[in-house]
Amino acid sequence: MKVLLINGSPNEKGCTYTALTEVANVLEAEGIETEIFHIGKQPVRGCIGCGGCARNNHRCVFDDDAVNRAIDKAEKADAYVIGSPVYFASANGALIALLDRMFYAGKCFGYKPAAAVVSARRAGTTASIDEINKYFSIRNMPIVSSKYWTMVHGNTPDEVRQDLEGMQIMRTLGRNMAWMLKCIQAGKDAGIMPPEAEEPIKTNFIR
Repeated sequence: MKVLLINGSPNEKGCTYTALTEVANVLEAEGIETEIFHIGKQPVRGCIGCGGCARNNHRCVFDDDAVNRAIDKAEKADAYVIGSPVYFASANGALIALLDRMFYAGKCFGYKPAAAVVSARRAGTTASIDEINKYFSIRNMPIVSSKYWTMVHGNTPDEVRQDLEGMQIMRTLGRNMAWMLKCIQAGKDAGIMPPEAEEPIKTNFIR
């Protein structure tokens, strides 16, 4: 089993990375492989709704940023943790651009557990968690929770490590995700598979 953790901060080893690393360490201790994928500092295009990904092997037609690399890694993962800094009371814009295209193009997410992790100096955390969770809830993905909202506080990695409650929340999240992954695997071993999907129905309100 493998968990892909996406670091949506432009800073590779900053506060968001510190929180994700705490989750990853617990997962590794539980025998689950992890990988932290950094989206980088280069611009990430927004989705233009062209639908080209449906004809492009579920890859975005724009191949000059981190999106298709993220989809490649997502296909090999059994669960996800999406991490973001909070700059203006929401998740990082580059991360949202990546998630828009990643979840629109990729078809590998259904029934895989996922969690949002956010890092802030003070406020905007719960709105950012809600924003990221919406990607999971539109793709039949179980959302993994913790003992409190999955956030850490601090202006530097050292300050984040001093947020003892925040670090405990990250560790609890890691254990909860490991438990859910093992339960899903036990279900598969017993012959319990994901629900069969109905044919999609789309309702247009204005024609």
